Amino acid sequence: MKSNQSVAPMSIFERYLTLWVGVCIVVGIALGQLSPNLFQLIGGMEFAQVNLPVGFLIWVMIIPMLVKVDFGALHEVRMHIKGIGVTLFVNWFVKPFSMAFLGWLFIRNLFAPMLPPDQIDSYIAGLILLAAAPCTAMVFVWSRLTNGDPLFTLSQVALNDTIMIFAFAPIVALLLGMSSITVPWATLVTSVMLYIVIPVMLAQLWRKALLKRGQKHFDVMMEKIGPWSITALLITLVLLFAFQGQAILKQPLVIALLAVPILIQVFFNSALAYWLNKKVGEKHNVACPSALIGASNFFELAVAAAIGIFGFNSGAALATVVGVLIEVPVMLLVVKVVNSSKSWYEQS
Repeated sequence: MKSNQSVAPMSIFERYLTLWVGVCIVVGIALGQLSPNLFQLIGGMEFAQVNLPVGFLIWVMIIPMLVKVDFGALHEVRMHIKGIGVTLFVNWFVKPFSMAFLGWLFIRNLFAPMLPPDQIDSYIAGLILLAAAPCTAMVFVWSRLTNGDPLFTLSQVALNDTIMIFAFAPIVALLLGMSSITVPWATLVTSVMLYIVIPVMLAQLWRKALLKRGQKHFDVMMEKIGPWSITALLITLVLLFAFQGQAILKQPLVIALLAVPILIQVFFNSALAYWLNKKVGEKHNVACPSALIGASNFFELAVAAAIGIFGFNSGAALATVVGVLIEVPVMLLVVKVVNSSKSWYEQS
C-alpha cells in the first residue's frame, strides 16, 4: 500500500534551525530595546484575550504541518501493534509526567536560587506544555534519516494527533495542578480549540481539496508551503524575544538552565522507547520512529499554547522556545545513535 505522505529532505531552515533561533534571539532583543513602543503596540492588538498577529502566525505555523498528516492511515496501526503500544506508552504515560518531575526537581529545587522566583511556576508550565505535545511534522524527517517504516511513522503520527485533540488539555490541567499551577479550564479548552481542533479541521479540508487534484499537485503544493511554518515560527520568536529581552539580559543563564530538563527528557524517552521496542520484538525500522517521536515535540503547538495561556512575557513562553532551540541538533544526535546501534538492536 502506498502512502500519500510525502517527505522532503530537510530544508536549510530546518537543518540550521538552532542557528536561526539564535539569530532571532539577537534580533528580537535588539529590536525590543530599540523600539519598545512598537512591540507594546503589537502586544496590545488583542481580541478576546487572543493576540491577533500571533494568532495568525501560529495558524501559518501549524496548518501546513497538519496538512501532511493522513488520518486515513489510522487503520495501519494494527500492522505494528507492539510498536504503537510503545509509542503511546512513552508519549502519553511517561513523557508528560517525567517532564513534570524534572521540572519540579531542577526548576523548583536545584536551580531555583539561580532563577527569578516569580517565574518558577511559569517555567515549569512551559516545560509541561512542551512535553504534552508529541511531534507531528519533524518526526517524518527523523524517520527518513533512520530508514524508518513510513507507514508506521504515518500511523503513529495520525494516532498521536487524534489523541492530542482530546488528551492535551486534561493532561496539561492535571500536571499543572500537581505542580500547584492553576489555569482555568476555559483557557485550556480555548487554546485547544484555537491551536489544535480548528487548525486540524482546516488542514484536513485543505488536504482533501489538494488530493482531489492528484498526488503530484499535492506534492508540489507541500513543497511550496513547506517554508511557511518555519518562517512564521521565526517571526513569532523575534516578537517573543523582543518582549523577553530585558529579562534575558538580566539573567542570560536562564536559557541554559531550562535546557537541562529538556535534554534529559529527550535522551531518557528515546532510550526507553528504543529499548522497549527491542524487548517486545519490533523491527529496527519501527523502533527508530517510535523512539524519535517519543523524544521530539510539537514545539510549534507548545509555543502557541504558552503564549496564548501565559502571554509573551511569561517564563512558559521562554521555556517552550528553549525546546525549539535545541530540537534539531539533539534529534540529529539521537538519529546517529539509533543508526549506529542497529547491529546491537538486531542481536537476539
